[in-house]
Amino acid sequence: MIRADPRPLAGVTVIDLTRVLAGPYCTLILANLGARVIKVERPPVGDDARLIGPFVGGKSLYFSALNYGKESIALELRRDEDRAIFEALLGAADVLVENFRPGVLERLGYGWATLRARWPRLIYAAASGFGHTGPLRGRPAFDMVAQAMGGILSLTGYPDQPPARVGVSIGDIAAGLFLAVGITSALLKRRDTGAGTMIDVAMLDCQLAILENALTNHLVTGMVPGRLGTRHPNIAPFQAFATGDGRMIVVCAGHPEHFEKLCRTIGRPELLEDPRFVSPYLRRQHADALERELERVLRTRAAAEWLERFEAVGVPCGPVNTVAEAARSPQVEARRMVVGIPDPAIGTLFVAGNPIKLADVPEPAAHRPPPELDADREALLAWLRGRSSREPDR
Repeated sequence: MIRADPRPLAGVTVIDLTRVLAGPYCTLILANLGARVIKVERPPVGDDARLIGPFVGGKSLYFSALNYGKESIALELRRDEDRAIFEALLGAADVLVENFRPGVLERLGYGWATLRARWPRLIYAAASGFGHTGPLRGRPAFDMVAQAMGGILSLTGYPDQPPARVGVSIGDIAAGLFLAVGITSALLKRRDTGAGTMIDVAMLDCQLAILENALTNHLVTGMVPGRLGTRHPNIAPFQAFATGDGRMIVVCAGHPEHFEKLCRTIGRPELLEDPRFVSPYLRRQHADALERELERVLRTRAAAEWLERFEAVGVPCGPVNTVAEAARSPQVEARRMVVGIPDPAIGTLFVAGNPIKLADVPEPAAHRPPPELDADREALLAWLRGRSSREPDR
């Protein structure tokens, strides 16, 4: 049978108790892959992100960017009537996602033991600062706490400056990404076992997981990595450089073939014979000297001219774009990575498109705008009434 929606998660129903960023980012990924995502929000405010600016037409852009394509119902889970609705939703759902502190949902009567007993096929996905085990399990955390405690803050910035926050909320975003991978994996596993499972993702764990070479370098050698600006800890040249018109470009020429092309293109072939630069290892050991040699030449021409020359010979490079420049890039446009969604409050809401491109799945022609709080109550209640007369719980 051909489904009306060919996206891979079409037919999957997700109950979304999450708020602000990590959880909504996860459920946005699921929605873009075709899942039906039903936000369950606490009245009278709903998702805390609704209060975060900037605002257009009275609507939060912070909230809107993360919650288009979803439905909303407001439920107070301490009220019996609303609990009954919530439990009907759980009976219709494949996945429950939450990002409360560990123990909050259990105190409401919906801990994993209860969920597993009552809805054995339900996948329970939980994101939190420190996870559901360990001595810090009950502590609150925000993105900056995760960046700081996970070591990433110590690596970001320049050596002579204090640590700098990563420009996006990588603590939240990484947790949302890993949680989405966990959910899709659990859905696949359930096809074989028929049983749901609990997914426990901690922001701190995710920060350790994306430390890549920095963590292994330390654990094996004892070296404590520090801040390097735009440089790579293991490869040179692999960083941003100033050019003659003040624009910054990045050049990534750590591979011997790329380094040779770089030196010949800038008119400095003698650098290939310099004993400090004859191997990738030595180039990294003498990165300060190499940076001085390269930047002295790169400052003699404008960024666009260097980029054209490097692209012509296959040296990996790119401009350091502002967000405005990135959003208007012809490549971004060709990949449909900026999408406009008609919204009655905002006009047109522009958001990032789905970076997961499936060859045989066309991208949706339109998306639901981000919902107003409780906007879908009546439709959801009607759906539940109709469902209860003909379908058992999942």
